Amino acid sequence: MATTLEQVRMDLPNLKGPVPGPRARAVIERDRRHVSPSYTRCYPLVVDRGEGAMIQDVDGNRFLDFNAGIAVVATGHCHPRVVKAIQQQAARLIHMSGTDFYYEEMVALAEKLSEIAPGAVERRVSFGNSGAEAVEGAIKLARWSTGRDKIIAFFGSFHGRTMGALSLTARKAVQRSGFGPMVPGVVHAPYPNCYRCPFGQTPDHCAVECVKHIEDTLLKTIAPAAETAAIVIEPIQGEGGYVVPPRKFFDELARVANQNGILLVFDEVQCGMGRTGKMWAAEHFDAVPDIFAVAKGIASGMPLGATVARHDLMTWPPGAHASTFGGNPVACVAALATIALLKEGLMANAERMGTYLRTRMRDWPARFPNVGDVRGLGLMIGIELVRDQATKERAPELRDRVVQMAFERGLLVLGAGDNTIRLCPPLVVTVDQCEFALDTLEECLKTATANG
Repeated sequence: MATTLEQVRMDLPNLKGPVPGPRARAVIERDRRHVSPSYTRCYPLVVDRGEGAMIQDVDGNRFLDFNAGIAVVATGHCHPRVVKAIQQQAARLIHMSGTDFYYEEMVALAEKLSEIAPGAVERRVSFGNSGAEAVEGAIKLARWSTGRDKIIAFFGSFHGRTMGALSLTARKAVQRSGFGPMVPGVVHAPYPNCYRCPFGQTPDHCAVECVKHIEDTLLKTIAPAAETAAIVIEPIQGEGGYVVPPRKFFDELARVANQNGILLVFDEVQCGMGRTGKMWAAEHFDAVPDIFAVAKGIASGMPLGATVARHDLMTWPPGAHASTFGGNPVACVAALATIALLKEGLMANAERMGTYLRTRMRDWPARFPNVGDVRGLGLMIGIELVRDQATKERAPELRDRVVQMAFERGLLVLGAGDNTIRLCPPLVVTVDQCEFALDTLEECLKTATANG
């Protein structure tokens, strides 16, 4: 029998019928009855298996995943080297709890994270299971090491849903509503968004008002400098809309922090692990955090988070902070394999493919009246949709419609912020897959806007 195009192109989508299919609908009904309704599902995808940048659902439909499991599977789904590392470790030792005992895998990963951390600074590492836990560790360490209790975070930020991380989060009312009171001592500042400057400035006339607000208002009123332990920031805002601040913001933020003895804590959970074309987003700005949180892409899908801090800061005593499953040996070897793959070529591919995508999308605001802004670094790209380019009125319904239409055509994307489409594919993505994604999004934008 002759080889069909479908058989040859397993790296591109193929839908066998309307989605969701019958098996997917059955699973969704079971989920509706027994799983927490707090989970957000943008479209009815029921996953069966994944390989590289491709996902297959339970009905045999094949999708191109431009979500990477929400920026988690940095090396792609089920990378053979990651799978092999997991299998070999699971056959030898699955768990012993690094909080009470020693094993080499945890030490090796801590050494590696210290080696690749931004800035030539010796580091220590505390392990958890997620980004939220990594942020919780950062909050606790900042307060413990400074003896101060106030923390400054930013509007639009997302740091997690555990109570400390949630107190820093200022993205959506639904994420905080009904869970108060929040952890005391947290205040928020405007995040630097050059497309939607909170102070009405343009990039040419920006005087880094976001930092001035911290320095001249917060530190002199509700977060006195002598009581402020840390400023916590996403170097690139993730859930807030894939917003990239200007370099001078980080320079000024570091100045204010250094002058006042305040720690800089970077949340690299979504923007770290090679996604921006460098290991850490901080490196694009020559910024060196005192503490940073990492998770998501660190172990290619295994649950792992890490709080990485200057060696001289992480001196808390035994029992001050720990996590039973944090630094699980299976997750640690997955992380070591992931880091090796990133350094061997996937970071470079993220830079190349990110440039490729943004180059083709550069004229989208001129071609599509509802595209207000295209921004990002590496394979962390946001497409902000608006009702009118002049007024910049947000178009959340249009964004949601495009996301749904893309799913129906075999492309998996998600929203970020109120009206932005995020592109965060696995770092193994190819030119052909990028072309498919761009062609699909262009078709969706044309169709969605034509239909009002």
